[in-house]
Amino acid sequence: MLRGGGTVGLRARHADDIPALHAELYDDVTNTARAAGRPWRPIPPGSPHAPFAVDDTEQTNEGNVPFSVVELAGNTLIGTAMLWGIDPHNRSAHLGLGLLPAARGKGYGTDVVAALCHYGFAVRGLHRLQIDTLADNTATLCSAERNGFAREAVQRSSSRVLGTYLDQVLLGLLAEDWRPAARG
Repeated sequence: MLRGGGTVGLRARHADDIPALHAELYDDVTNTARAAGRPWRPIPPGSPHAPFAVDDTEQTNEGNVPFSVVELAGNTLIGTAMLWGIDPHNRSAHLGLGLLPAARGKGYGTDVVAALCHYGFAVRGLHRLQIDTLADNTATLCSAERNGFAREAVQRSSSRVLGTYLDQVLLGLLAEDWRPAARG
């Protein structure tokens, strides 16, 4: 298990994580529309196409590495995290995370980003990590910046969310700028 900041751990997704992730993250239409970058559509929890289903082919091609996020004190599932769009040639990847509603606002996001940075830089040997988030997602912006990410660009009105266009912020962190202990 990867640890981040002492409060969370990242581990492999277990089959028994899927119902909670599906019900509390995917079935929240507004949350999914903001996070997924595509329109929400109803998908039954048991479907092989369910967004949190464990897919070994995804692990084999290494383009995406999904994790479940657990709170270490009680080993309680609190969300999901992922390195996605892994580019082995350029040694880069994107970070993504989603916390269950009960886990939001407790500082876990900063620790999740820290653990993903450790995985990306120390374990995978990547050169660059990137976070793409909506400009009004203050929690993710703060979690990224506390871990050393710099705002690199704003894409104006680039994300359509439930009929409204929103700005997207791109943040980047290079391996040489990463400071594992620097969380602000």
